[in-house]
Amino acid sequence: MSALKVFEIYHSVQGESTHAGRKCVFIRLAGCNLSCSYCDSAEAASGHGAEMSVQQILEKVRALGVRLVEVTGGEPLIQPEVGALLTALLDAGFETLVETNGTTPIDRFDRRAKYIMDIKTPGSGAGGSFMEENLEALSDRDEVKFVITSKEDFDWAARMMERWNPSRRIAVLLSPAQGKVAPRRLAEWLLESDIDARLNLQLHKIIWGPEATGV
Repeated sequence: MSALKVFEIYHSVQGESTHAGRKCVFIRLAGCNLSCSYCDSAEAASGHGAEMSVQQILEKVRALGVRLVEVTGGEPLIQPEVGALLTALLDAGFETLVETNGTTPIDRFDRRAKYIMDIKTPGSGAGGSFMEENLEALSDRDEVKFVITSKEDFDWAARMMERWNPSRRIAVLLSPAQGKVAPRRLAEWLLESDIDARLNLQLHKIIWGPEATGV
């Protein structure tokens, strides 16, 4: 039976996106195809994890009793069986979020899921890694996130938004990279601009601290 490599499955409060504050089950898959300068899940990204079948994952998620589920990583969409997992979760009635770095075409996967595309800025060290066609594949239920490491990153993200999101139909999230940009500074840049975006702080780090894991 084909399996996925899973780093952890846990129940917490959703810390980011327009779903911030909601109870959520996180399925963190192992492995990543990028190496970002601010990675906060480096152990998962390294590929360490336990093999689990789609059914085993589904049973564990059901046992936690929460309707909202996020499949994340690492980069979840690089694992061959992730498509089957997403469809199984959706067929079982779970509201399913997918956080992806946009380097894999999302139109290969079940579009009933809500995709949060983390577009890598130049300061990430992986700028330009996303696939442009993914921007066209996004629906108004999906979201885009930029992790900002500097004013240069902010200006770059603003130019990106002007180019591909002129109708402002897709929610845009701006996150300060921990240790690189203070949330207050990013808020000031946002207020001084005319872009339509949302300041995206990581609630789980505010609640449990920046070094906490499994939350």
